[in-house]
Amino acid sequence: MGQQLWRSNALVAAVVALTVSCGGAAAVHAAKISADQVEGRWTSEEGTSLVFQEDHTFAAEHFDWLPVASDCKEPSVLSSGRWAFFAPTESSQFNAADESATRGTVVSLIFSAGDCEVDVYLFGDEEDPVLCPTGDPDVGCPSDSYLERSQAAASGS
Repeated sequence: MGQQLWRSNALVAAVVALTVSCGGAAAVHAAKISADQVEGRWTSEEGTSLVFQEDHTFAAEHFDWLPVASDCKEPSVLSSGRWAFFAPTESSQFNAADESATRGTVVSLIFSAGDCEVDVYLFGDEEDPVLCPTGDPDVGCPSDSYLERSQAAASGS
């Protein structure tokens, strides 16, 4: 019985170690892309869309359908705002939203209404990234909440 208990504990420890190491997957699979690559329409399977403009404004449709919107005071009014990459600041060791940053792995969405700011993590690779609006990059997004570039944005139209 002692050896069987040892094997069970070893199996549980291995599963926990793998689960914890997957928490770092966001850093391993983070995609660093340029502002040009962010611009355009991004859509999710469930029907949410974000359209990023060169002037750092964005429009959103059905953003309130995403789980992260429940962290906002008024999810139903989340329809537009400003976006910026997170970048290191000179005065602090922390990153902050900075519209002058030209590349990044995290985009800040600052909504014009609803008193809400949402972090959007870029995953995948530079050629085919996905957006994941989430409060915790280690948790990620439900599979139908990832946003991908629409065909029009990918073809440059």
